Formats: sequence, structure tokens, C-alpha cells
Amino acid sequence: MTNEAAPSLPKDKADLLARIQREWLALIQAVESLTPEQMTRPGEGGWSVKDNLAHLAAWEQFMLRYHLQGEPPHAAMEVDEATYERLDEDGMNAVLYERNKDRPVEEVLSSLRRSHAQVLAVLEHTTFADLTKPRYADDPKKRPVMEWVTSNTYEHYQEHRRAIGAIVGAE
Repeated sequence: MTNEAAPSLPKDKADLLARIQREWLALIQAVESLTPEQMTRPGEGGWSVKDNLAHLAAWEQFMLRYHLQGEPPHAAMEVDEATYERLDEDGMNAVLYERNKDRPVEEVLSSLRRSHAQVLAVLEHTTFADLTKPRYADDPKKRPVMEWVTSNTYEHYQEHRRAIGAIVGAE
């Protein structure tokens, strides 16, 4: 995201939390009535609804642990440092898929709900000023922490809700 996109960022913490809540509810509504078979049937790209939800939880936890709580990125992603350094986003997504593909649906849903609650709890105690500070001191664009929060919460929920809709709509 560039600074040109900055006007689309939330104007305050209430706006941020409202956007997160709106997209979270839309995501949950999209999956709550699905059957276990619908949750586990692979879509066009090979991922099932459950895989999309596990992916969301994993990246939400990464954002929480790395961007908001300051853990080293490899620890937040739960891989060794050498693995983290050699993988791009697609490679990391493949690692996450392999890690989660055999988990039961209820476990994935529980993990997603728990992760979401943790993120909300941390955001409640994070000042808006802290969210608008540049994430990296050496970033020439001075992108705020908020960009990583939005891209791993409501924007990510929207993206995967569309993917889930495509999987379920393909029946």
C-alpha cells in the first residue's frame, strides 16, 4: 500500500474497530451455515473453506505477534529463522497450508475465533497514535503500523470471503 492509499485508512480507532467488526461478521456469516463437506471441499486453487480460515488465523497471529507485539518474524510465523529468510509470501502460504490442511474444521474455527479475540483485545489497548506511527524506521514511505493491521484483518477477511464465496458458489 502506498501513501496515496492513506485516505482509505481508518480515521480513528473506532473506525478501525468498526471496519474489523463489519468484515468479521460478514466472514462468519458466510461460513456459519456451511456443512462439514462444504468446509473441506477444495476450490479451484486447491484450498477449501477451512484452509482459507486457517490461513486467516495464521496471518492474523503473525500480524499480532510480529507487528504489534514485536516478536521476531520467524518466531511469530513459528518457523526457524533460515526458513523464514528464504521464503516469499507464496512460500510462507504453502508452509501454512501444509501445517493446517489436516486440522479438523472445529479446531480451525476455534483457532480463528480465538485469534480474532486476541487481536481485538490488543487493539483495544493500543493507542491510535501508536497505530499511525511508521512501522519501520528505515521505510522511505513511512507506512504506519495501521497498514499491516488493516491488511491482516478486515481487508484480508474481504479477500478470503470472496474466495470462500467462489468455492461455495461453484457447487
